[in-house]
Amino acid sequence: MTTRALPMPVSTQGLPAHVTIYEVGARDGLQNEKAVVPVAVKAEFLNRLADAGLTTLEATSFVHPRWVPQLADAAELLDLLERREGVDYPVLVPNDRGLDRALESGVDHIAVFASATETFANKNLNRSLDEQFGMFSPVVKRAREAGLRVRAYVSMAFGDPWEGPVEPAQVATVGRRLMEMGCSQLSLGDTIGTGTPGHAEAVIDACVAASVPVDAIAVHFHDTYGQALANTLAALRRGVTTVDSSAGGLGGCPYAKSATGNLATEDLVWMLDGLEISHGANLDALVRTSVWMAGQLGRPSPSRVVRALSGD
Repeated sequence: MTTRALPMPVSTQGLPAHVTIYEVGARDGLQNEKAVVPVAVKAEFLNRLADAGLTTLEATSFVHPRWVPQLADAAELLDLLERREGVDYPVLVPNDRGLDRALESGVDHIAVFASATETFANKNLNRSLDEQFGMFSPVVKRAREAGLRVRAYVSMAFGDPWEGPVEPAQVATVGRRLMEMGCSQLSLGDTIGTGTPGHAEAVIDACVAASVPVDAIAVHFHDTYGQALANTLAALRRGVTTVDSSAGGLGGCPYAKSATGNLATEDLVWMLDGLEISHGANLDALVRTSVWMAGQLGRPSPSRVVRALSGD
């Protein structure tokens, strides 16, 4: 079997013609690894992903090394990285000091990381749900004044391990405030993977009703309960055209123990190919990259497509 023959492409109505894959493997995928991955390996990972045709690669995060030791080499990585023309390398920035470091490294696209719930805001940001906006506002303002694009993540948008279900209207309120602050894209995060397709639709609908344009919405699904692809398809049917994914299905959340891997980029690409939705990535090259990274990490890739096409 070859990837050229399968899957059989069959388009269906109500779906976008093109999807932007927002690859988070090098940041969200690696941030929870216990053993520190050498910076040269991270750089090669990003270069291989660019070679595979991905054009949005979240490279790293300028968090304090005490919070996420795996990403302590952010500045070194960006210095080492072979930045390709036409490839976007956004970075996560938690606060003003993180923005300072990002600007010193010459980035032009950042992301901030907000919470949809009170408990996670306290545990992750040491702020209340309302206080978090005061932390982000000066960061977003300075970044926009410097000409940077700003994405906003909303974590726990589909469920919180401490609070349980999260009302879509609450997510929409957080999202609207972030967009009003100056963010240009809103990534809705199913941090612990509890969302289902109807829930995904409800959260997206609530955000749109709160004046967040659907073309500014991205989705970020974890596959804890095997729902990531189903939820993604539901989001596409609602008009979303940016999907976060991680090569090989790497990742989790260091602040939410029940969170498992992200939606695998290869699994997403297989579905998009089958639906005749363009995305620009080369599946064979992605599989080779994830097999290589799995070798670096010393364990097989959790991606089903990677396993099927690599014979693992």
